[in-house]
Amino acid sequence: MNRDVLMISTMEGAENCARAMQEQVNARVEVAVGKKAGLVALRREEFAVVVVEESLAESDPAWAAHIWEMSGLAMPLQVNFAISGSSRLAREVKAALDRRDGDQAVARRSVARDMENELKSSVTGLLLESELALREPAVPLSLQPKLRHLVVLAGLLRERLRREAEGLA
Repeated sequence: MNRDVLMISTMEGAENCARAMQEQVNARVEVAVGKKAGLVALRREEFAVVVVEESLAESDPAWAAHIWEMSGLAMPLQVNFAISGSSRLAREVKAALDRRDGDQAVARRSVARDMENELKSSVTGLLLESELALREPAVPLSLQPKLRHLVVLAGLLRERLRREAEGLA
């Protein structure tokens, strides 16, 4: 899972702050010095968290809006480095990483649940149609074993989906 952090700043000592933060949050922290470097970094790769120096964002709101748009799924943080020490910044970045991880876990569970429901519906339809086809008097004898096998396979799949759903509940 991507836990890379981009810090966009013109603050002197940003690299030192990034090194300290990197150790505290156990994530790679890249420093982009200035607005243009920040845009280049966001075009080059995805980040889990994007930290922007407040003075840069306040001095150019259009640039800041563009940065937030380009950040994609990254958690945005706008920080005043003049009053935030590296420990406080590390806590905020760690909290943002944890929120992002939680949001992604919820999204994955939701997608899995939706896919499971669609799969259950398809399997039920397959089972029903196969059973109905077997009841047709005009079904050739050569197809009956294949249709019975299809009914058995669909039933097994439905049972497996049911057991796994119960196990997750």
